[in-house]
Amino acid sequence: MSRIEQLIDEIEEYIEGCKMQPFSSTKIIVDKAQLEELLVELRHRTPDEIKKYQKILSNKEAIIADARSQANKMIEDATVQTNEMINEHEIMQRAYIKANEIIDQATRQAQEVVDQAVEDANNIRLGAVNYTDDMLNSLQTIISHTMDSTQTKFSAFMTSMKSSYDIVSANRRELSPEEEEGMEEEMPVISSEDEETE
Repeated sequence: MSRIEQLIDEIEEYIEGCKMQPFSSTKIIVDKAQLEELLVELRHRTPDEIKKYQKILSNKEAIIADARSQANKMIEDATVQTNEMINEHEIMQRAYIKANEIIDQATRQAQEVVDQAVEDANNIRLGAVNYTDDMLNSLQTIISHTMDSTQTKFSAFMTSMKSSYDIVSANRRELSPEEEEGMEEEMPVISSEDEETE
């Protein structure tokens, strides 16, 4: 198992172990620092994993080229053997028949080697693509959970700030009722989008 697979398992176990948010069956309470530490390591490891599987994919052509080289060598060896048999002048007709059989057999074997190499290379490529897609899907799910949790915490924070603001405003009005009109101010509205752009 690679380190990135271990990280994904650790993040999934961490999320499963988090407490549920009160009055919610889908939202959880997370330790931001701990989750960010896991995500930072995952972010650093992901490019290396992808490069490793891209290298495996690039080896496909090398596998096929090596198989073709072996096939050509088999045909060349068969041709040399045929020429040696013909040059010996021993039962010329048998030599031709045997030579053709050898070449046919070498050609079939060469094609089998090439076909097997193509199949192996395609299987390697498919496995690498599927693994990378699974890995990115897990990462996408983790980021989505993190975004939901952050939005929930921000909303709770703004509700608490609004309550504090209203209390302070009421206290000021009680201290100076004659200046009540001049002291009334609207609480600034801050959305989660504003916070993200800061």
